[in-house]
Amino acid sequence: MRYRVKLFPEITIKSRPVRKEMVRCLRTNLRNSLAPLVPDVRIADCWDALEVRIRRPIDETTRERVEGVLSRTSGIHETLVIEAYTFTSFDDTAAHLAALWQEALAGQRFRVSVKRRGQHDFTSAELERYLGGALLAAAPQAKVDLTQPDVDVTLELQDQHLRLVTRRLPGLGGYPLGTQGQALALISGGYDSPVAAWRMIRRGLKTHYLFFNLGGAAHERTVREVVHRVWQGYSASHRVHFISVPFEEVLDEIQRRVPAGLAGVVLKRMMLRAANRVAARARIPALITGDALAQVSSQSVTNLGLIDRVSERPVLRPLIADDKQRIIEDAQRIGTAEHAERLPEYCGTISRRPNTRPKLAQIEAAEADFDMSVLDAALEAASRTRVDRLLDAPPSRPLDVPVIASADALRAAEDVTVIDIRHPDERDAAPLKLPHGEPLAIPFYELAARAAQLSGRQRYALYCAQGVMSKMQALRLADQGLDNFLVYRDDAHAER
Repeated sequence: MRYRVKLFPEITIKSRPVRKEMVRCLRTNLRNSLAPLVPDVRIADCWDALEVRIRRPIDETTRERVEGVLSRTSGIHETLVIEAYTFTSFDDTAAHLAALWQEALAGQRFRVSVKRRGQHDFTSAELERYLGGALLAAAPQAKVDLTQPDVDVTLELQDQHLRLVTRRLPGLGGYPLGTQGQALALISGGYDSPVAAWRMIRRGLKTHYLFFNLGGAAHERTVREVVHRVWQGYSASHRVHFISVPFEEVLDEIQRRVPAGLAGVVLKRMMLRAANRVAARARIPALITGDALAQVSSQSVTNLGLIDRVSERPVLRPLIADDKQRIIEDAQRIGTAEHAERLPEYCGTISRRPNTRPKLAQIEAAEADFDMSVLDAALEAASRTRVDRLLDAPPSRPLDVPVIASADALRAAEDVTVIDIRHPDERDAAPLKLPHGEPLAIPFYELAARAAQLSGRQRYALYCAQGVMSKMQALRLADQGLDNFLVYRDDAHAER
């Protein structure tokens, strides 16, 4: 079995040295990805294409996996599935074509395209006309259409070597992985950041992953699955790393010190500061984020500019002009959407009234009291895992947290005490009213330290404006063995 791998068109217009290097990288990437499936695979350079040659029969499952690799490897425009024969005569070639195409051409418009090189006593047009007539005889319901065919029956004849194209597999496009250097993707596991990483992989960037953990072991386990999915599907030819930084204490310090309207921007600035230090150690020259303009308050032009001021490296944002629906469609395409549906987003830590146009002086004043040793400690506690070993860790508890979704449900619940974990300013601006009793007031940034003092026989429902901080905190506490925390979300109250 043979596959003719057509290069992405932008590769073919590069200078000869650049094109040669890109083809070399693509050949190496394919060999690295295919060798575990078919150890005796051979990849030949045909200048305008690569030819993948599998020298022994393979079963259907292996064939599907091989073709999956060819469809998901960056740098490939199209892959032609080829059957190879020795050319003997027009009749023999027609018999091969009829066996391959008779059923597929029924009711279709088709043409025959011959690419011929070498010395022959006939022209390409003569062979095309003969084979077209033979296919019409084999499939009487088909019709010839030389301008807009439904099916283009393609064959190549070089001297006495005949290659029949039986199928065409669309490629990923882009540049071969590794030809554009390295980058570090800030990954959250939601819809945006995995798609951003995937798009830069497609453009040839060897991409490592940096995760800021805000939700404990369960959150990290799911993000590990997301990263492994992207790596295994689109960049398994390279070994890259996953760095996890425990960021709960950093978030607590932000909630404690920073005005609520600026918390989201300060959080992103702290993440970029940390990412630059991680990238510096690994000699990685660029960062990747999943920001899309105006999608959330921290992604306004003003806020993105303030965030970038702390970065020593270029921040690549491949989704910057995308609509959310297109991002979701790409997440579905690469297989990460199912995880994103149940993961908390960082934007859940932002106030309900975020400032979309703060001044630099406001941000600097907000950060003046921040204890930078907390950020240093988070980086010291970071872990580094080779991406092919991401799933070796033992399974953690699921990400599901019980939710009381209405005041009526809370009224019916027994032995449940509500804890309002919002910032004091937010609590004062919009006091929480319960169907009975008063909530405990323990800010998000104090709950982890005080949780062990609460009664283990009581259940506690955590409340915040959007429900995301409550879920993240409940996951953190569950990692500590405290399973008596759930989430309270009064949807009817939120609508008012």
